[in-house]
Amino acid sequence: MRKGAKRAVIGSVFALMLGGAGYGTLTIVSAVSDDGSGPGTTSEKSGPPDKDEVADTTEAFFEAWEQGRGARAASFTNNASAAEPVLTSFGGSGHLTDVTITPGTAQGTTVPFSVRATVSYAGTTKPLTYDSELTVVRGITTGRALVDWEPTVVHPELGDGDTLVTEESSSPPIEAVGRDGSVLTKDKYPSLGPVLDELRKRYGRSAGGTHGVELSIRHTSSGAADTSLLTLTEGRAGRLPTTISPRAQAAAEKAVTAYKESSVVAVKPSTGEILAVANNRADGWNAALEGELAPGSTMKIISSAMLIDNGLTTAEGPAPCSDSAVSDSATFRNLKGMKANENATLAESFARSCNTAFVKFADEIQDDSLTKEAQEKFGLGRDDWKAGITTFDGSVPVSEGPDTAAALLGQGKVQMSPLNMASVTATAITGTFRQPVIVPQDLDGRRLAEAGGLRAGTVNQLRAMMNRTATSGTAAKAMAGVPGSIGAKTGSAEVDGQATSNSWFTGFRDDVAAAAMAQQGGHGSDAAGPIVAQVLRAGG
Repeated sequence: MRKGAKRAVIGSVFALMLGGAGYGTLTIVSAVSDDGSGPGTTSEKSGPPDKDEVADTTEAFFEAWEQGRGARAASFTNNASAAEPVLTSFGGSGHLTDVTITPGTAQGTTVPFSVRATVSYAGTTKPLTYDSELTVVRGITTGRALVDWEPTVVHPELGDGDTLVTEESSSPPIEAVGRDGSVLTKDKYPSLGPVLDELRKRYGRSAGGTHGVELSIRHTSSGAADTSLLTLTEGRAGRLPTTISPRAQAAAEKAVTAYKESSVVAVKPSTGEILAVANNRADGWNAALEGELAPGSTMKIISSAMLIDNGLTTAEGPAPCSDSAVSDSATFRNLKGMKANENATLAESFARSCNTAFVKFADEIQDDSLTKEAQEKFGLGRDDWKAGITTFDGSVPVSEGPDTAAALLGQGKVQMSPLNMASVTATAITGTFRQPVIVPQDLDGRRLAEAGGLRAGTVNQLRAMMNRTATSGTAAKAMAGVPGSIGAKTGSAEVDGQATSNSWFTGFRDDVAAAAMAQQGGHGSDAAGPIVAQVLRAGG
């Protein structure tokens, strides 16, 4: 690395951006040198680092990184203990050599850069190039200008606790195919990236592939499947059939891009097959399958089934919608602007998503009534799903006090994922719980979860209530123009500390059921509704 050249590039825009701005005071103190190896002198400043500090810090950090001195490079960050194992793995277990880092034009204290390196293993070498960026900040205790440590500095796909490893792949590669026989790839369907990684980990050997040599990200903390970055020696991919519908998956991928922190799942009610899984999240979490969040009023599907099954009311029976309702000294209200109707039926209160109508039944049910309905009829909350991939199976714990009323509204301790709610809709409209799967059961002979399902009379009432909601209730706007036999339920889940509720929505069209969630997306029809509608229009 030519120090002068890099410093000139890094500092090029600071004269214009920072000009004559002054930041705090300057105090000369005695301190250890940058690598902590001995005494030295440094300037303890306050305020953002200036152009020279940004240039000096990035220059020193890049130089140490290029030289494979992980500990020294880490000393130029504000979290050396976390940075050192990642930077050390770069040239160590990652087998990356001949490293050249080229900075781009700085934007404030943020410096973009490109990395060029060679991966070498067992006599095989391949080049690796990628782009990243770092930000220089003021050290809180030392006043030094330091790289603000994030694993993404070293590689944009690294997360907390991750390291780089080059070795024979832990699992043979797979060629995952959709239900139409077409190949599913991360490039075409980005949301399937973590799904395909896990399927490879689970089924790579049984699919008949052979190992290759790869540079991968090892997710030590989470235990997730390795993420392959570069293949040095090709293994033979084994063919793995999945239940994914490329048409539904493409629609799901497109739908979530319009809403931040959103996830959607589609299933085939007649079989339980998962047709689509998509996420648009900054943290990369597969919330579509593993989310654990309060589902809001989409839970009223299960609550209504429980009320009907326990003989407390029927779709056309009474469920008065008042302005407020009290349960165990806790007062519950409806969304602002909802008009009271003391003569409302369950179907009307369901379609309008009247909270108080459901709260009034809290004192008439047992603490475990909703739990039993969820477990015994809808197959939820027993931690026994074997979908072929990691899933959260829902949680509807036994409640007491005001939590019983809250649970009826999908709040309190109730937690679901979009997959759970898509399955709830599938069970509600068919009467049969079919545990969701993403690979065929006969692939490995695993035993799927079972549940009792619903009576035909309950199913007919739920279908009618969901259809009313989709055609003239709170879901009508989102479901407008969706053809076929349709139904839906909206949900808005309030979360402590959030100014805006989480948006939930589940619906069906013919033999496709879908559910979506968008954190801080607002009302159900604001964000999650359009996502579900777009997936349903695509069909299975």
